[in-house]
Amino acid sequence: MGEIRLDKVHKTFGSTVVIPQIDLDIADNEFVVFVGPSGCGKSTLLRLIAGLEDTTSGKILIDGEDMTARAPAKRGLSMVFQSYALYPHMSVFGNIAFPLKMAGMDKAAIEEKVRDAARILNLTDYLERRPGQLSGGQRQRVAIGRAIVREPKAFLFDEPLSNLDAALRGSMRLEISELHHKLQTTMIYVTHDQVEAMTMADKIVVLNAGYIEQVGSPLELYRSPTNLFVAGFIGSPRMNLITGAEAEKLGAATVGVRPEHLQLSTTEGLWKGTVGIAEHLGSDTFLHVDMDGIGQLTVRADGEVSMRHGDSIFVTPVNGRVHKFNKEGEAL
Repeated sequence: MGEIRLDKVHKTFGSTVVIPQIDLDIADNEFVVFVGPSGCGKSTLLRLIAGLEDTTSGKILIDGEDMTARAPAKRGLSMVFQSYALYPHMSVFGNIAFPLKMAGMDKAAIEEKVRDAARILNLTDYLERRPGQLSGGQRQRVAIGRAIVREPKAFLFDEPLSNLDAALRGSMRLEISELHHKLQTTMIYVTHDQVEAMTMADKIVVLNAGYIEQVGSPLELYRSPTNLFVAGFIGSPRMNLITGAEAEKLGAATVGVRPEHLQLSTTEGLWKGTVGIAEHLGSDTFLHVDMDGIGQLTVRADGEVSMRHGDSIFVTPVNGRVHKFNKEGEAL
């Protein structure tokens, strides 16, 4: 079991409020991602769950048991950090086995658990190597292996892929998602990268200045953002946000349209503009269009679109795909 509940959790550092007050339920075997900009409180919240920070008030319950005052080692959780924190003088086997040796487990049981974890993580051929002989992705898998052997109620990941290059981040996203399916264990994952959040999560928690802005599945947040913050944060490229007279014509203080929900025409449409920079990515082309009286919009088009810098075009939102927000920034 790995059910985690936060009940009015509040955290301050001196007079600075980091987490105003949070209620959150995380179901057993759920993959939950905390996402938000730097300084939003996501890592602090993870450290509160882990017991690495003390809560100012509120309760943290794991499988219904109040763990708020429990030491980190007594909570039944395993944490994987941004830095691999491996022992350079130990082999891969030694690094993975370390927490079991510290717990006094016998040699035969350690051997079995380490080899099981290595098999799951495709590290069997590397058990005798030292961390310095491994790639960044392999070192991160060793750190995950060290967490797996403890058989925790939940895994806590604190931006584990931020030190890897783009290609490795992509492959490690898949590996961690596959690991979740294999282990059937609760996972909480912190990232500032909303692409990671969208591709990995069962449930996303969007944080902003310590507040939860919205909780939901990736598609729920993408299709129905509750406010301008979520609308602008979730999605890549980000949602186009339009204010002023054009938004008022559509009955809102701000109108949001995603790049893929804008139709292009060379002859007619709702808004007229001029093509600026075109980013050709193969299957897609992103056109940055300077619209008369609106400003710049990003339009996602077919990869083989023939429009070029300086071309005059018309842009029209797809019917039913326009997001409307009031002057407080809340969805209408």
